[in-house]
Parts: sequence; structure tokens; C-alpha cells
Amino acid sequence: MRLFGIIVALASLSGRLSAQAEPYDVVIRGGRIIDGTGSPWYRGDLAIRNGRIAAIGFVDDARARRTIDASGMVVAPGFIDMLGQSDLTILVDPRLPSKIFQGITTEFTGEGSSVAPLNDRIVAADRLAYEHLKITPDWRTLGQYFARLERQRIGINVGHYVGATQVRRMVLGEGNRAPTAEQLGQMRELVGQAMRDGAVGVSTALQYPPAPFAKTDELIALASEAARYGGVYATHMRSESDDVLGALDEAIRIGREARIPVEIWHLKVAGKRNWGRMPEVVARIDSARRAGIDIAADTYAYTAWFNSLSAMVPPWAHEGGTDSLLLRLRDPAARRRIRRDMETPGSWENNSWQEISGPEAILIGAVQNPALLPLQGKTLADVARMRKADPIDVLLDLLIEDRAYTSVAVFGMSEPDVVLALQQPWVSINNDSQGTSPDGLLGQEHPHPRAYGTFPRILRKYVREEKRLTLEDAIRKFTSLPAERMRLDDRGVLKRGMWADVVVFDPAEVKDLATFDRPNQLSQGMRWVLVNGVPVIAQGGATGALPGKVLRGPGTAKATVSH
Repeated sequence: MRLFGIIVALASLSGRLSAQAEPYDVVIRGGRIIDGTGSPWYRGDLAIRNGRIAAIGFVDDARARRTIDASGMVVAPGFIDMLGQSDLTILVDPRLPSKIFQGITTEFTGEGSSVAPLNDRIVAADRLAYEHLKITPDWRTLGQYFARLERQRIGINVGHYVGATQVRRMVLGEGNRAPTAEQLGQMRELVGQAMRDGAVGVSTALQYPPAPFAKTDELIALASEAARYGGVYATHMRSESDDVLGALDEAIRIGREARIPVEIWHLKVAGKRNWGRMPEVVARIDSARRAGIDIAADTYAYTAWFNSLSAMVPPWAHEGGTDSLLLRLRDPAARRRIRRDMETPGSWENNSWQEISGPEAILIGAVQNPALLPLQGKTLADVARMRKADPIDVLLDLLIEDRAYTSVAVFGMSEPDVVLALQQPWVSINNDSQGTSPDGLLGQEHPHPRAYGTFPRILRKYVREEKRLTLEDAIRKFTSLPAERMRLDDRGVLKRGMWADVVVFDPAEVKDLATFDRPNQLSQGMRWVLVNGVPVIAQGGATGALPGKVLRGPGTAKATVSH
């Protein structure tokens, strides 16, 4: 027995020595660790093995295959983009340089019109968008799309919502009609299938047709289905302007009746008539939270939004889809009615033409018609002067010439409202822009500068220069807060056992370079960015590595158990 005891003891000691002798993959030494929780920074080392944080504190005697000197720099969790829009561009450039140079290591996407489910009718209707990016949509379900991403490999982690607009198009098409009980059942099953495939929740973008045609009860039914699988309801609300409080009440009702967490995307009060109303919005959300509604929001913290130029046209003109819209724009009587509605205050909720100071507040962004490329970066007022034409006529003509694919930046928010939203403890951050690149096919577009600059801009402008946020609080908004919202229990905090999504940067140097005039400029200051323990930026330069993962929602586990 004594001999047996000695053998067991020696074996145990040998195992411990063997484990200690195994080198770490990466050790990040001597940085100011901001762990993502909002706690004050502390000096320490961080060790990574097999893609996860293996040790944190001081690991001076540890051997490592790669050592990173983080002296004088911040070491923090990788940043989480709560609305990223990269579902198609990640197939064009899976490295997503505009994201990683901001420190983004995880993105959630799928704003109402998600990448799946698809049918042949939708693929045909959206043909120009796929052709513009030279993409063949060879998937029909979210599971098939995820499989394509995993075959291709990706540079950051991605999670997807299933869009309520998408399932409406699948069952009802583009029309303004309510679903029958049978059709609503089909829509619920599409949401359920997407949740089992790995969607993180269901989303709406209620300002963009055909989404405005959906009534609240329809949305509650779809959100209830997502809730069965542990999902989140995320929304671009029905109004962000005159009826913003009514839209908030609708989102709160959906959360309460569907028993689902609610995320308000890109929280704002839009339009010059509404400037100064953010305190009302904050008070309404705070009240709902006190009443037990799990509701929070995110922001990109610019005073201009970015959407389709076609959003300037009243919803009735969109009924039937793009081809029907273009026919109406060419019909003199319908065109006169469109103009009359645009020029009439209150003619419809979200009349963007009434929310801005004039055509100088609309900046032409991305176009698909090559003949229109010289207009990118010019205001609608500029183009009207060039064409010697009325600005509304030019707007409607551009929709025809670009088959309604033109995107624009619209200057319609006030800085005090933006700052107040940013400062709320329940507000995290989103880019609300697709991942892109200064080079290649994607570099030909003219995006909103937020595509390249959101997170570094907050660190430069609102932390370093204006001191609206502390560095620790900004990092919390970038990391643990969104991770908690999205039920990520293994990301968002620097802690042993977590996936090693890590950024290393100098807080005195990190900055955005993208501007509205010259948006295609990568941010500066990220010295190292690691995704699942693998550097995608090393010593300030992109490595080209593709270590990202598809982040499937909890419905996947439920589907596995049920089978």
C-alpha cells in the first residue's frame, strides 16, 4: 500500500510539472488591464492557451511561444458591435479590416431583412445587390449560410438575428396585408427554424417597407417564438422622430407580452423638431426597466444616420417591391403625390424630408450604378446645382437611375441628445455599418465614417478629449455590457477560462481617421487584436488570419436536446 501511495503521488507530481512545463501560446506582459466590468485598471500579465485565457495576474516565469510587451498600453476584452451589417460583405472580404482596426472582435447583425431565410423569389428581387458584391446566394436557411461561413473562415466572431421582415417576405411578399392565422403559423415556424439553426433572436426594422405593414400583434407572435428558444428581440423602432415615445411603448409591449429581452438599436431622436427630447426617451426606458422590462439600447454616437435614399419616399409608394416603386416614380400622377406627401408635415410618420434643414443635409453615399459614382460624397444640394434641377426631382430621379439602391448620410440629430444617450449605463455601442475595406470592390463605396471609426472615435472624442466617459466605462460599454445583453457567458470580460478576444492599444494614441468627405480610412492605435487567441492585428498591421467563429444562439442547444 505504501508503494502504491508513492506511485500515485509521483504520478500526480509528474502531471503538475508537465502542465507547468507546457508553454502558453501567447503571454501579454505588463499592460494596464481593464477587464471589461467597469472596475479600475490594474497592472498585470495575461496568458493564452488553446484560444482561451489560461492565466491572468503575473506569470513572469511562464514560457510562451509568443510574448507581447504591453508596457504603457491598455489590455482589454475585444469590442462587441451590437449591429454590424456585415452579413454579405464578410463573403467579399472575410478579414473585415474596417472592423478589426477598431478593435471589434465580435459582431451581431440581421436588421429586419436578414441574410436568411431565402427563397427564389426573394433572390430574384434582390439580384442587383448580390451582383453588385459578386455573390452567389447558394444558401436558403440560416444553417446553410453558417456552414458557408465556416467553410470559408472569417476574421471575427459573428452572430445573426432572423429578421421579421425576411419571414414576412417569405410568406406574404411585399404587400400591405395582414397574415392569416395559417400564414402567421408559417412565419412563426420560419423563426423557430432559424432559432434552431442558431439565430440569437428576432429583429425588426419597422421604418423600411414592407416592415411598416406589420401590426404589433404580428410582431408579438414572432417575438414569442424567438423567446421559446432564449432569444432577444432587437428593433429599429417604428419611429425615431415625432412618435418616438409611441414606438418605445410598442417595443416595451412586445417585450412584456412576448416575455423577451428588448434591444433598441441605434437609439436616437431624429429630426430638428425633436432635438432635445432624449431626456424623455431615457425617462421612458428607465421607467420600463424599473417595472421589470428587460430593455436596453445601443448607439453609434454620430449626429448623422445612414440609410437608403428610398426611405425619403412614403411607404405606400413601396408596396409591391422595388419594381412597383420605380413604376410609380415614372408615373407623373404618382410622382406628384409622392412629392406632395414629402412636402406635407405629418403626411406620414418618419417623413425624413420634414426632419432635416434641407437638401444640404443629405450626403450621397454608396451607389450601384457606375455612372453615378462621381456623385458619391456630394450633397443632394450639390447634385441639384450640377443638374440645374429641383432637389426633390433630383432625389426621385436618383432612385430611378440607381434602382433605389442609393445610400445616404442624413444629418438630423443634435449632439446633446447623442451624448446623453451614450452616457446611459444601459447603452452599448454599434457600428450600424457593414464591414468594409479601403481596397478592392468594397473600397469603391462611400460609407458613413462610422463604418471605420465608431469605437476609436468614442475613445478619442468622448473619453480622451471631452471626458464624457471614463476609459473603464467606455470599455464596459464595448465589452461586458453587450456580452451580457447577448447572453455570451464566455466573452466580454478578461477572466480565466474565457475566449481570448483581446485588444492592446495606447489610449493616448487611438483615434478615428474616417470623415464624411474621406470615409475609407482605417482607424489607428490598435497595436494587437486577438480573436480566439489568434492575432488578426500584430504590431499595428493586419495578419490576414481568419480565426473567427459563428456564435450560435441558445436555440441550437435546445434543438440538439429535442432530437
